[in-house]
Amino acid sequence: MNANVFQGRRGVWAFGLGCIAVALGVVLHFPMYWMGKDMGFALVGMPMDAPMLWGMFLIVAGIATAAYGLLPDKLTDQVRAASKIAVAAPEDAKLSPAHALLMVVLVVALIIDVMKPASLGFVMPGLVSEYDVPKKTAALVPFFALIGTVTGSILWGILADIYGRKASILLSAVVFVGTAICGAMPSLEWNIGMCFLMGAGAGGMLPVTYALLAETMPSRHRGWALVLVGGLGAVGGYFAASFFSYLLVPTFSWRILWLLNLPTGLILILMGGLIPESAKFLLSRGRDAEAHKIMARFGTTSHRLSENEEDTDDTFAHHHAKHDGSEPKLWTPGLIGKTAALTIAALAWGLINFGLLLWLPNDLVAKGHSMKDASQLLAASSLIAFPTVFVCTWIYSQWSTKWAFTTMVMLTLLGLLWVLALETLGGNPVFPVALLIIGSNGILAILLPYASESYPLRIRGRATGWVAACTKAGGVMAQALSITALVPPLGIAAGMIILPILITLGLFVKYGTETKGLDLRDLEKH
Repeated sequence: MNANVFQGRRGVWAFGLGCIAVALGVVLHFPMYWMGKDMGFALVGMPMDAPMLWGMFLIVAGIATAAYGLLPDKLTDQVRAASKIAVAAPEDAKLSPAHALLMVVLVVALIIDVMKPASLGFVMPGLVSEYDVPKKTAALVPFFALIGTVTGSILWGILADIYGRKASILLSAVVFVGTAICGAMPSLEWNIGMCFLMGAGAGGMLPVTYALLAETMPSRHRGWALVLVGGLGAVGGYFAASFFSYLLVPTFSWRILWLLNLPTGLILILMGGLIPESAKFLLSRGRDAEAHKIMARFGTTSHRLSENEEDTDDTFAHHHAKHDGSEPKLWTPGLIGKTAALTIAALAWGLINFGLLLWLPNDLVAKGHSMKDASQLLAASSLIAFPTVFVCTWIYSQWSTKWAFTTMVMLTLLGLLWVLALETLGGNPVFPVALLIIGSNGILAILLPYASESYPLRIRGRATGWVAACTKAGGVMAQALSITALVPPLGIAAGMIILPILITLGLFVKYGTETKGLDLRDLEKH
């Protein structure tokens, strides 16, 4: 771990002590888990012993101590200084090995991050069986995990500005480690609470990752880089969840998928040395020499904003918006068609990812497949989907941003139609599920980068935030169906999602705009 990340903070000793306390707290839960080995690792009804209670205390205290260790000094001065600094990569800046390494590291971080919510679908059959509860009651676990991701997205967005990008990822990893104790919780209520915390820890990784890329990538490479990193992270996370389910669940039960948070969280912490700190954060702390070294590595530049400029990298856009006197809105006539298309696409993606794909393992088990076979089928599907992320990235950057997104929507539609046919005609689910994973993850990978390139500066953050929130809202709607026991059969669910996908396709073909080669300042003229 690079000790420079702790310069100007409360202390490396506090962060190190916090990490040790959290890891030890998780380890103290393992004896309870191992006691159930002769009963298929079923722990339901077992009383929580003293080591578990001490372990929970250590985890809470450890997270607080680690957070204290990473907290910068003189926060007020830092926030004031940051508001007067802008950092950006010039349009014609070249890609370097530093960019490639950062992208690799962030892909691994996202795979670990996405694996957490993706594991929910593989956990549910065993959880329902062990706790002997109706599916609508068990659905509280993914529901509160999803609420946690919404909370985390807001929380980590704030913390990233206070702690810095790198420190936020480290703190998020510490929370990951602590939530491994989900795998040793004897009661459903404790699992629900821990899954909320897991979601809160995972929810901030994507926005922090995108923020890091946005600050370091040359603007002409930013779109495809975001698509590639987001796509590989999403497909890789689903593959990791299904692969570990296939490999470990038959022997160690569904609980092992939560216990994996310990090693994967520690991997994230150890990877922290490969993640650069935000140059803007360093400049706001007065650490100019370090900031300029990082800017030299990534080809970025900085400038100090005048009192009349907002905290933005595009001063022309601000100047135009300021003197034009008009305030663009998401739902104005010129933008309403595009906004509606992206909104419905985001909601449909949430229904697929947090509904259909989470219900799929349980549906396969109900049809007579073993959990091992179901996990193997889904791992094969995600493995097929993996290389298509590169194709998606290529068509987004080289062909057309509009038609790349349209293609992903059409693939999702074909996947839904195939799943619908599968329910009525039967057959092997590998290829229809692979097509659904390709399309839906392609939508997610393109959705936020496209939104960030499609709106005037004054509402760009609002637009991307709205679209991101709608992806979560779709998931909340899906889990609300589970909680109210209104989940339809998989084929009917696929059929229901086809309608919004068709609406998205029609709206986007008509109102979607091409952003490839677009000077974003031109958006201010409309």
